[in-house]
Order: sequence, then structure tokens, then C-alpha cells
Amino acid sequence: MNGSYSRLSSKLMKLSILLLSCCALCCAQLGAAPLREFIFTSAPFASAHASTVVELRNGDLLSAWFGGSAEGHSDVAIWSSRRSGSGWSAPVELAREHDVACYNPVLFHTKTGRLWLYYKFGPHPSEWTAGRRFSDDDGKTWSSVEHLPAGVYGPIRAKPLVRDDGVIVSGSSVESYHSWAAWIERSTDNGETWKRIGPITVPSGRFPLFTKTYGIIQPSVISMGGNKLRFYARSTSQIGRICIADSSDGGLTWTAAHPLDVPNPNSGIDAVRLKDGRIVLVYNNTTTGRTPLNLAVSNDGIHFRMFSTLEDEPGEYSYPAMIQAKNGDLDITYTWKRQRIRFVRFPLSDIPDK
Repeated sequence: MNGSYSRLSSKLMKLSILLLSCCALCCAQLGAAPLREFIFTSAPFASAHASTVVELRNGDLLSAWFGGSAEGHSDVAIWSSRRSGSGWSAPVELAREHDVACYNPVLFHTKTGRLWLYYKFGPHPSEWTAGRRFSDDDGKTWSSVEHLPAGVYGPIRAKPLVRDDGVIVSGSSVESYHSWAAWIERSTDNGETWKRIGPITVPSGRFPLFTKTYGIIQPSVISMGGNKLRFYARSTSQIGRICIADSSDGGLTWTAAHPLDVPNPNSGIDAVRLKDGRIVLVYNNTTTGRTPLNLAVSNDGIHFRMFSTLEDEPGEYSYPAMIQAKNGDLDITYTWKRQRIRFVRFPLSDIPDK
């Protein structure tokens, strides 16, 4: 009896080991599932949009967005939440302007470790001004708010590129009546002051100006190695494609922009150059609407392969922000139906070669 029981236990143990091995193999082949979380499920505002995310020195994350009754309303302020080992904190107000809306926060570290918050405020994007404040303790305390001179915005929506030499190359843009253009704002003093370079746009060709809005805005700047830089920009409906422009001198001069074969429905995007050199886009893979929200990868930064769908249900999933974390994974935040901000951690192992 004891011998039969022992042999049965041994067989069951071997079967269990075999099943565990098969499961481990399947998981290795499929990769770890992306982590998906809402940054908040209840908040003192009805609408949320235009998030940003940064990794802090201790490994925590800090995200910010604008929230209020609706975009453009005077009660819209900049809010933030910190993700630690216990999850996301309750939303905290970071900036509010008197009786006018706030827009498009951007969080980033300089080479010195200072954490900057840049944002915009005004009745409309064609009339807004930039505000900023900084933290030297990774967001525990903040400086007072400073308003920038007219025409200087810092990073307009997407995170800037902070080069190894400390120079900051920031994508900016101007939204005038029926005419949009990208600009670059470049700082050699850790974000204290900026030099504007531009305008950079797509030649209008057969599309006449001043009948419909035409152009590109909200560039996301990446390094292509050495002094070669590239930006990826949102475009208007007549262009209908993500557009790029290049610099070969560290961002001092730029080519004209031109469309890629990647759709854009006049909605925000973001780009990251991975540590291994591949380039990842997060964008809406459609020419109309703001769903689905997708990821695409490229080896050369021109030819992209869509490889993941983050959202494809009815609704708006837009204005993504994306960084590569210290462990190699992608940390992504985006607008979820204008009601919440969603966070996704996408494993590096699930990003295919082009």
C-alpha cells in the first residue's frame, strides 16, 4: 500500500513538474501580459486629458494631466499622481490659473536631476501662455509658478529630448488661424532659457492655406545617434499621416517635414528610441476618430510595423505619453474616454523586431 502510494505520488510530482515547465515555456513564448491600471477611478473633476509621465530616481512614477469640467473651461487645472509600491496616490492639484483653463502638462528631468513641470494656460491654444515650476526633491515640494514670455512654451505636449551633454531639445508648435507649424525650442542651461528654431512644416503643395487648417504640431523628438535627431509630429486631416523632420547638428537646423506611411487622425502621438536602437510609436492607427490606440516599431525610424492594440473599443483613447523605464519596459499613459487616465506597462520582451 505504502509502495503504491509512493509510486503514485512520484508520478503526480513528475506530471506537475511537466505541466509547470509547459506553462513556463508558453509564458516565455507569449511574453508577460502588459500591466493595465487606471491612475484614478474617482476624482474632483469630471474630465481628464493630455497626460505626461516620468520615472523618478527611486523608481516611482509621476504622472500629470489637465482636469476639470471640460477642456477649455475656466476650472481646468493641472493634476498629478505618484505611483509607488502601494499603487497610485489620489490626484493632487499641481497648478491652477485664475479664471482660465490649463492645458498639456509635461514632466521631465534635466541632466542635473531637477524635475520640471511645464504647462499652458489661456482661453484657447491659439492664445495660450506657458507656465512652469520645478522640484529638486522629485515632486515632494515645488517652486512657485513662473509665467514665460510670450512665444516661449518649452515642451508643448510631448517630453523633450535631454541629450547626454545636457542640452534639451524640445518639440514646440504654434496653432494660428488655419495654419499650424512645428518649432524646436532648445536649451543649453537646463531649461532656464530657450532658443526658438523654426518654423518647420510640410510644404502645402496642392492644399491651399486659409480654407482649412493645415500643418503639423506637437513634435516628439528622439535621438538617431550622435548629432542626428528626428521628430515625429501630429498632422491635420489634409495630410493625414504622421510627419517627420530631421536634424544633423543636434537640433540647430532642421529639414522640411514630410509624411510617413503611418496614419494620423489629427491626434497626439509619442515616440521613444529604445536603448537597443529600435523606435516605437504610440498613436491612433486610423485617419478618423481616436480609436484604436496602437504601438508600432521600426528599425530605421521610417518603416513601421504595428504590433499591439492598446484600445479598440468605441470611445476616445488619445494623447499618449511614453517613456522607456530603467528596466527596459515601456511606461505609457493616455486619455481614456476623456474621463480617466490609463497607465500601461508594456514589457520589452513583447516588442518584436521590425
